[in-house]
Amino acid sequence: MQEKKSWQNNDLWAEEIDCLKSIISKTPLLETTKWGGIVYTYKNKNIVGIGGFKSYFGLWFFNGAFLKDTAAVLVSGNEATKAQRQIRFQSIEEIDETLILNYINEAIQLEEQGKVHKAEKTPLVLSSFFETFLNDHPEVKSAFEAFTLTKKKEFVEFIDTAKQEKTKLSRLEKITPMILEGIGLNDKYRK
Repeated sequence: MQEKKSWQNNDLWAEEIDCLKSIISKTPLLETTKWGGIVYTYKNKNIVGIGGFKSYFGLWFFNGAFLKDTAAVLVSGNEATKAQRQIRFQSIEEIDETLILNYINEAIQLEEQGKVHKAEKTPLVLSSFFETFLNDHPEVKSAFEAFTLTKKKEFVEFIDTAKQEKTKLSRLEKITPMILEGIGLNDKYRK
């Protein structure tokens, strides 16, 4: 049995979700399931998702920040989803098929043009503790610098989340051989 996500309330809006699905079926998008929800793709790229929540149901456009939003119906979900935009509904009567198809077709055109939101990379910030360690151990520093930004950040977080210095030292002992061997902290979990 598939685990139900706390945000997934499609059963509250079954008729409304079916209505949105029937509209989307008139486009070249393919339905799939991602993150436990309904997502529609175009050439294997996420275009739009549909789902129900406690107080509304709706569509979310993965690169909605690029849509013109001539009808002023798009809302930003939250700060973490910088590019996503949603159209929210409280009743089936609010669904405007022509409007939805226009937004979906524009989203497909944007995908064809290669307009996608690129996540901003945050810079690597070393704590003075870790930086001092690396400066005192040039061979470890050299091996550390060969890692990708993501892997470097994993090591930094592992060290910096320790509250006590003895824990930081214990963690340094653990990761030093990994760094020297070119093994990322979480490599065993990657495919």
